[in-house]
Amino acid sequence: MTTVGLLYPGHSAEDDYPRIEMMFGSDIRLPVVHTDIGEDAHRVDALLRMGADERLAEGVGELRLAGAESVVWACTSGSFVYGWEGAHKQTRALAAAAGLPASSTSFAFAHAVHALGAKRVAVAATYPADVTAYFAAFLKAAKIEVVSDRASGIITAAEVGSWERDQVLELARAGDHPDAEIVLIPDTALHTIAYLPELEETLGKPVLTANQVTVWEGLRLAGRRAWGHRLGKLFEGREYEAEVRR
Repeated sequence: MTTVGLLYPGHSAEDDYPRIEMMFGSDIRLPVVHTDIGEDAHRVDALLRMGADERLAEGVGELRLAGAESVVWACTSGSFVYGWEGAHKQTRALAAAAGLPASSTSFAFAHAVHALGAKRVAVAATYPADVTAYFAAFLKAAKIEVVSDRASGIITAAEVGSWERDQVLELARAGDHPDAEIVLIPDTALHTIAYLPELEETLGKPVLTANQVTVWEGLRLAGRRAWGHRLGKLFEGREYEAEVRR
């Protein structure tokens, strides 16, 4: 059995994770511990408070008891708002608190893009424009070219969590760019797992979504290979053979 521990802020789209467990249909377990979201706002000051070291550290004991072999802070905006170096400090503090390999969804995106051998991406974000710009800057620090970044202006995770299939597909279509090799949809509050095959078929290219890459990153840290034919190109298997650059 392989157990990836997930620290998830509040309650929005965490049901994507048991869906992924079922799609694997194997001995992979994805326990979720909810962290204190504080103020539900896609606003830089609120996101910095949400990702504070002490808030993340509160959940690691429960994940250790669940047998976690790695821990991922399942939040994109609450990590990339710290910047490239700050996000590294955040994950180092989380690893120290957990006594386990640790990462975040922001690094999961960067590692997954590199693992798929891509250089140019489009960002289709639910966030306001200023928060989306932080994500674009984070990707650029990871040596990924952002050819376009579309912001939707949604303030709360609660609203994002209520989006359904048609809204997710429209977000992806609106955020795509002909020069992009991959489209990134970076909010863990957004339900995407059920739509991954349709997203990739509609756009004709790989699509990386927050809850998808979060699980991939945790498995990577745990040294576990896993494949899922309905989990997108990322889980077709070839990416584990590539060198993932930090």
